[in-house]
Parts: sequence; structure tokens; C-alpha cells
Amino acid sequence: MGANPRSGVLLDRDGVLNDVILRGGRSYPPESVEALRILPDVPAALALLKGCGLPLIVVTNQPDVGSGKQSLEVVEAIHDHLRAALPLDSIEVCFHTDADDCACRKPRTGMLEAAARRHGIDLRASYLVGDRWRDIEAGQRVGCTTFWIDRGYSEKQPSSPDYRVSTLLEASRQILELRAPDATSNAGQSPTSASNPTERPTREYSE
Repeated sequence: MGANPRSGVLLDRDGVLNDVILRGGRSYPPESVEALRILPDVPAALALLKGCGLPLIVVTNQPDVGSGKQSLEVVEAIHDHLRAALPLDSIEVCFHTDADDCACRKPRTGMLEAAARRHGIDLRASYLVGDRWRDIEAGQRVGCTTFWIDRGYSEKQPSSPDYRVSTLLEASRQILELRAPDATSNAGQSPTSASNPTERPTREYSE
């Protein structure tokens, strides 16, 4: 990538861009375009990131298509709506289930690596925002700075995300802070020296 690696922002979909359906403390995707609710902070958050020239790339697991619980047409309609409403550069999707043993389903990294090649970004200089352990682990495997939006789900928590936040807007502001002193030289810098340690998550999670 040369001396000045290009950064990007990788975004999970459900729980990051749009609201989820909660059942028993677990998250599920919207069942239709009519049920889709873009979270209120998202337009402002993406405008901040877009304003500093960062590509915005959605990387989402949608295994309900592979398992037959949701149709491809519904997912594509939801993505068409998101593209129309938000300044997204790309939506990358894995439709497989765990049983398919594919390379693209998070926490595996194939989808992230394909997105990086397509958009010419350096994953080690990029940021990943997600609300589940699969997102954070995938980002960690490729060297992204990771932001976990803690929605309080009753499931396995991620192990040592770089930042724990409450909203995408909070993550976006932190990304801008990391880039503010010198966006070029800090593009691949670890947040350890660039942030207030009190804002970092505790490291008490276990797999």
C-alpha cells in the first residue's frame, strides 16, 4: 500500500446501522423492508466519517438466507433501501451458515479481505464497528482497530475489543479523534497512545 496506507471503515449491518429484533436477549435481523429501522444516530455518524474521506463498507452475515428462513429478495430489498438512505460505498454479504464452513462468514476474514481488495484499503489501517463477537474477532484477525457497540445481548461477548461504545456516532467521533492529530501518520496507529485509557474497555472477557 506504500507509505500512506488507505484507511476504511467496515460496518456490520444489524445492530450498527439498523435496529434488531430482540427475542430472549438475542438479536435477529428485520424480517422485511417495512420492519427496517435505521438507528437515529447513524446518518450523522456516517456523515462524519464520509466527511474525512473514509470508504464506508458494510460486511454482514445473513445466514437466514442460507438456512431458508429469509429470502434473498428480502435481503436485497433491505440493502437497496440502505444504499438509498445512507452514503455507503459497498455492502458485502455472506449468506452461508456455520455448517457451510465457508471462508467469508465472520469471524473468518474472507469477506473483509475481499472488500479490502475491491476498495484498495489497508485493513491494518482501517476500523471495524460491530455489535457481536463475530464482528470484533474478524476485525482483530486482520488487524483493524475494533469498536464494539455493546447492546447488552445475552450471548458470548467479544474478547478485548479496542473500544467499547454505545452507538455508531460515539465510534465515529472516536475514529475522528484518532485521525485528527495527523490522519496520515496515525492511519495504522494503535489507539493505546492516542486515546484516554479510561475510554477503553476492560479486558475481563473470556471466550
